[in-house]
Amino acid sequence: MSVIGIDLGGTKIAAGVFADGAIQSKTTVPTPEAGGQAVIEAMASAARSAMEAAGVRARAIGLGTPGPLDFKQGIIKFAPNIAGFTNFPIQRLLEEASGLPVYVENDANAAALAEHFLGAARGAESSLFVTVSTGVGGGFVWGNRVLRGAHGQGGEVGHITVLPGGPSCGCGLEGCLEALATGPAMERMAQAVYKREVGTRELFARFQAGEAKARRIVLQAAHYVGIGLASLVKAYDPEVIVLGGGIALNAGQAYLDEVHATYEHYLEGWIAPPLRLAELGSEAGLLGAALTAAVEVGEV
Repeated sequence: MSVIGIDLGGTKIAAGVFADGAIQSKTTVPTPEAGGQAVIEAMASAARSAMEAAGVRARAIGLGTPGPLDFKQGIIKFAPNIAGFTNFPIQRLLEEASGLPVYVENDANAAALAEHFLGAARGAESSLFVTVSTGVGGGFVWGNRVLRGAHGQGGEVGHITVLPGGPSCGCGLEGCLEALATGPAMERMAQAVYKREVGTRELFARFQAGEAKARRIVLQAAHYVGIGLASLVKAYDPEVIVLGGGIALNAGQAYLDEVHATYEHYLEGWIAPPLRLAELGSEAGLLGAALTAAVEVGEV
């Protein structure tokens, strides 16, 4: 038997048939800019195309989507990069358009599920996934399910406070991990240091060349990641931690060494779970979306 995974992004929609632990066929289309119903129709069409290519009729759809979700109602509360997605009943509308049951998951949680089953944490009973890129996201998987919490707020790891009174965050508070460790956070610091705009590509080039100013900026960000991970271990006690995202995977060994050193320092006297790099890259979202449905219908 098989399920469909749909990874909904601001610029593209990927749909794939998942069976036997892998994507069997895949269809990718641009995300329409004409509003919510156009996006629903594009997702349903992509799902049909993927099923036709694989020659199967899937049992269900798993949808990985950005934005805060009301999981009980299947509603996207707000998706900043997709027009018309405010209090949008995406689950019901996609079920009507596709004729299949739909299970909705936050995109970071979906990636956590993928790394748990098929990536760096495969074989573990519990795992914590943290991605560091333009934002910080993540998810905690235990007993093969993502733990969302009573109000769907579980896994919002980017908004744990690591520096009270620190820089303002997009969530409206200050000192969050996301305000200190991401690409935009480092660019903001670089602008203050260099007195001009400095993108992450230039900053990392200077960092890898050993420039002192760049090293201070990047390693400070890595330091905060290490603090955040150590704090999350004390809250969740996962068997494995998986670290992913464009910043974490591309900043270089010195960055990772600082993350590890800080992580171990703030877990002195505690059991420190192994810290592994994510393995699935850009496919994690689609695989995790499919696994969301597979878990619900008993296919894994």
